[in-house]
Amino acid sequence: MHRKPRLLRNADHRRMPWKNGGGETVEVIVHPEGASLSDFGWRVSMAGVASDGPFSVFPGIDRTLAVLTGDGMELSIEGLGERLLTPKSAPLPFPADAPTTARLPGGPITDLNVMTRRGVFGHSLAHHVAEGAKALPASSGQRLLLALEPLGVSTADGLVGLQPLDALVLDSAEEAEVVPAGASAAFYLVEITPA
Repeated sequence: MHRKPRLLRNADHRRMPWKNGGGETVEVIVHPEGASLSDFGWRVSMAGVASDGPFSVFPGIDRTLAVLTGDGMELSIEGLGERLLTPKSAPLPFPADAPTTARLPGGPITDLNVMTRRGVFGHSLAHHVAEGAKALPASSGQRLLLALEPLGVSTADGLVGLQPLDALVLDSAEEAEVVPAGASAAFYLVEITPA
């Protein structure tokens, strides 16, 4: 069954406090719809991190983190050690139930956070740049494209325009092509697959 691509505008994303109360998170999408922080299957969110401190712990959850804006974030992850994440770094996957603390050597940052319930869903997060039209890779699950710059996504249902931090949800069968508004456009692609 073909499902139309779903456009999620940045202005409409749900804003809510962190699980540990240490900041604000912007929920792009959660599955199932309306799920809480304790019973979601998967979730994509962004957060402004303004000060050093611990991450919220999510038992039984795997997460991948990328830095969208700012100088970067130094993470200390139990079992993985120290990791530096900057906007140029590859996204970092790690268990969301591993105690983690963040340090901000260069001031506040904004991050992108993908979380899936271990054993139920899996996910990947990748940074792409379209220089000219770029076909999205096929997937066995759902895909979510998060625009970092103005771009269009051409689908069987027509062209959808996205502004920075707008997202587009595509099902696995949907063929789609990213068309930059300028010379090039950067975006993140999230894939959610059943475990």
